[in-house]
Amino acid sequence: MPLKPFAPNLGADKKIFLLKPRGFCAGVVRAIDVVKIALDLYGPPVYVRKEIVHNKHVVDELRDAGAVFVEELDEVPTGGRAIFSAHGVAPAVRREATERGLDIIDATCPLVTKVHLEAVRFARDGYTVVLIGHKDHDEVIGTLGEVPDRSFLVETVDDVDHLELPDPTRVRYLTQTTLSLDETREIVQRLKERFPMIQGPPAQDICYATENRQMAVKAVSEFCDLLLVVGSQNSSNSKRLVEVGDNFGVRSYLVNDRSDVDSAWLQGVKNVAVTAGASAPEHLVAELIEFLRERGFHQMEEIELVDEDVRFSLPAELMISIQ
Repeated sequence: MPLKPFAPNLGADKKIFLLKPRGFCAGVVRAIDVVKIALDLYGPPVYVRKEIVHNKHVVDELRDAGAVFVEELDEVPTGGRAIFSAHGVAPAVRREATERGLDIIDATCPLVTKVHLEAVRFARDGYTVVLIGHKDHDEVIGTLGEVPDRSFLVETVDDVDHLELPDPTRVRYLTQTTLSLDETREIVQRLKERFPMIQGPPAQDICYATENRQMAVKAVSEFCDLLLVVGSQNSSNSKRLVEVGDNFGVRSYLVNDRSDVDSAWLQGVKNVAVTAGASAPEHLVAELIEFLRERGFHQMEEIELVDEDVRFSLPAELMISIQ
């Protein structure tokens, strides 16, 4: 999606450039709503496998409301109610849930589900699947679990150089939805050099929110001395925003909230850009803005670079209960 034209107002005073879009994407809004609605409908405890989204503040808030977060389904009582996180799960996890008689609500982001379905379709058509992503990320673990005997994971260009496939003429690639556009582009280019017959999905897997937030950082990078990204350390898309800022010459930091900001970072800084990863609550951004105002950044300009109006419907399991 093309960015709106903009011309930041640069003055003599210290200034905050507040980027928009920022914060919650449609998949995160949906996942959080799933937990809240489930608690309202059924009451606690409602079990959630893994973090519903990768943000400590969100998880803590839902835990206080009655959600019980577990690492694996064997921690859920037989016949209990459990929610799958926005990052998705492998088929083996779904089978375990069925075998244990669990009442499951699936909060997997529809864009992650799209990648899972592509992996299954490619494998069914006789292709080897190369997944570009980070091996320990929940989303990648779930996607690899769809067709584990036909999937290969690459994280870097070097991984591609060492990749040996059973049939180099029948290969397709997919990507984790929260990767850096630039880094992924380099890996895809190397895949095409090594495996000229390789093709990707009809539409890119990197989600709209990840792309929009990265493009916004790039667009303002020449006007800023510092970039602060609100997000948790285990949030892939938030970490990628920091990498994008660094790659475009802006000193960039990932902060869980205002308490993570070192005042020394602000020394000599005139213009600071603020954004938030796709799972970071807006109130943390507001608190960070207030922190910066207290330190002399009295001017602020919100720069809206892309319109985001994506909405996802609730899982069928909840819609049936609501009706």
